[in-house]
Order: sequence, then C-alpha cells, then structure tokens
Amino acid sequence: MKSSTKIFSIPVLVAALGYFVDIYDLVLFSVVRKPSLTAIGILPDDLEKSGLFLLNIQMIGMLVGGLMWGIIGDKKGRLSVLFGSIVLYSIANILNAYVVNITQYGFLRFMAGVGLAGELGAGITLVSEILHKDKRGWGTTIVATVGVSGAMLAGLLAVMHVPWTTCYIIGGILGLLLLLMRVSMFESGMYHTTKKTGKQLGSLSLIFFNKTRLFTYLKCILIGLPIWYVIGILITLSPELGKELGIKGEIMPAKSIMYCYAGVTIGDLISGVLSQLLKSRKKVLQLFVFGTLLMVIAYFFMHGTSVQYFYILFAVLGFAAGYWAVLITTASEQFGTNIRATVTTSVPNFIRAALVPISFFYTFLQQAGTTKLNSALITGLICCSVAFIAATLLKESYHKDLDYMEHH
Repeated sequence: MKSSTKIFSIPVLVAALGYFVDIYDLVLFSVVRKPSLTAIGILPDDLEKSGLFLLNIQMIGMLVGGLMWGIIGDKKGRLSVLFGSIVLYSIANILNAYVVNITQYGFLRFMAGVGLAGELGAGITLVSEILHKDKRGWGTTIVATVGVSGAMLAGLLAVMHVPWTTCYIIGGILGLLLLLMRVSMFESGMYHTTKKTGKQLGSLSLIFFNKTRLFTYLKCILIGLPIWYVIGILITLSPELGKELGIKGEIMPAKSIMYCYAGVTIGDLISGVLSQLLKSRKKVLQLFVFGTLLMVIAYFFMHGTSVQYFYILFAVLGFAAGYWAVLITTASEQFGTNIRATVTTSVPNFIRAALVPISFFYTFLQQAGTTKLNSALITGLICCSVAFIAATLLKESYHKDLDYMEHH
C-alpha cells in the first residue's frame, strides 16, 4: 500500500489543531483550579485536596475513554473517534462554566476526561498510517508540537485574568469549530484494507492475553510516568511546593503552566527531530527520561530563590519532559493495524490516569510522616527510574513497517 510523503497534509494539520484544543482543555483545570474552586465555596485549606480529587476524577474519565475510544477506533475507524470525542469534551467544557458545587464539577470533569481521551491516539494513529515510515516521525512531531502549545493559550488567558468560566466556554467553542474542519478528513487506507480482511479488530485480548504484547504495552505506559508526575505534582501543586521551598514571590498556577508547556513544546519538537536524525526512538526516550530525572532533582534545590528563577526551571523541566510525541509514536509503531488505535489511544490515557496512584503515593508518604517536599522528591525519583528501565527494555521501532496485523 502506498503511503503519503506529504508531511503538511490536511490530516496532519487537522490532527495537530485537534490536539491543540485537547491540550488546552486538558490543562485548563490546573490553570483555573484555585479561582474555580474558590468560586463554588471551597475553603483555602481544602484547595489542594479538592484539586487533586477533581484531577483524579478527570484522569479516571480519560482511562475509561482511552479504552472505549481505542476499541471504537479499531472497530469503526479512526475518524469516528475524532468526531465523537470532540463533541463530548466540547459540550462538557461549556457546561463546566456553570457548575455550582463539587459534585457537578466532578461529573463534568469525568465526562470531559472521557471525551479528551480519544483525540491524541486517533490522530497519531491516522497520521502514522497515512505517512511513509521515513516521514511519520515528522508528522507526529508536528501534531504533538502544535498540540502542546494549546496549554500556553490556557495559561495566557488566565494570566490576562479572563474569568475561569469564560476559559471553559472558549475551550468548548474551539472544539465545536474544529469539528467543522474535520469534514475534509479521510480515513486511513491501511485501516480500510485491514477491515476488509474480516479479522478481529480492537480486541483487548490480543494485548492482555499475550505476554510479549502485554509487556510491551506496559513498558510504553511506564516510560510516560515522569511526564504526568511533572505536570500533575510539580507544576499543578507548584504554589504549595513553592511555599515549602521558601520561594520569594507569589507563584501563579497559570504562569507555571505557561512556562512548563513552553518548554514541553520545544522539547517535543527537538525530541521528534532527534528521533528522525538519529533514526532511533529508543535513544531519544532514554536521553529525555534521564534529563527529566536531573531536572526533578534540581527542582528541590531551589530553596529561597525568586519566583522568576522558579518559572525558568519549569521551562527547562518541561523541555526535559517533552518526549510525548516520540513516546506515542513509538507506542503506535509497536503493534499491528488491527489493534493500533486501541493501543495508541489507551496508552496515553493510562499514562495520564497513572497520576491517580502517583498522587495517592505522594499523599500516602505525607500521611506516613514524610515531609511534603521529600514525598514529592521520592515519588519523582521512582517515576523516573522506572521509566528509564522501561525505555531501555523497549524494542527499537523507527524502521518498522506498520502494515501488518496481530494474531492470537
């Protein structure tokens, strides 16, 4: 089957814009956590606890959605996911602007999470399948680099003091506008050919009841742990952790997100380019995970520094953790066409949902008597160490031909 060599094609650009809206909505809660919770009556002492609760609810929604949309993507097609997921999270975000209590907030963050779960995996799967194997890394790098910059928009709106309710409405409207652009998208020819064979599509048993594939699947998930540890703990809770570090000046969550994702955007671009130039996904993953480990340690040596230097560290930390594009591309390259959407959609959401046990472990350490800073540091060291081992054990996939199927 002939693959496209056009990196700047309609599917690539629309997938990139889709991921832009996805990331904007994904990090929006972290940006508006304090003002939105305060507005519905949450007391200052309960902001961290309530924030982690809602973030975990959203991540659980993404875990559910990751499996659901992944299976739909293999059984019904990649485009069905790109249309269905964006409708769900756009409506959920618009409604989020009108919540009046924590129960409503939690329900809508769950629904938004389910919707958000389908965007990245379906987009990366589609781009990976329509581009030639020597070009697909460039395509997925464009998708991820444009996409993660959506977080910068979320942070910018908050810094401009746009009301949190308006920020949610903007996210929903952007999603619905993008839906109109998707009309020009076309399905993967590789998927069409596979569907005609009548073989089993989107089967979880092909992943979970085969030791080799299951181990590969788990390695892909574990490599991503440091990314969401950084975003979910070090960045989202930067006001609380910064206070413990004695940072001089007020830490604004919106600015924390902006600086971090500015670094992530550049990191995704550089890591993607490096993987193409080195013709290796594995070496780049190892390099960036190790870099993340070093920057996590540096975070806890910022005692008494100014808030501006702390923000600069966030940018460097974000750069080190900016290997999302390479990781998700690698996950899509590890499996056959009949379960590729299931894997590529569920892996990033298992990674995001891993923030739930990560935050529970962080909280458990504090309850066991460990200080807040040491709890965060220990959690980060474990995440990075596990990720580096997993990256080392993963097979190289740069030159792999993706036009094949998995069998029992």
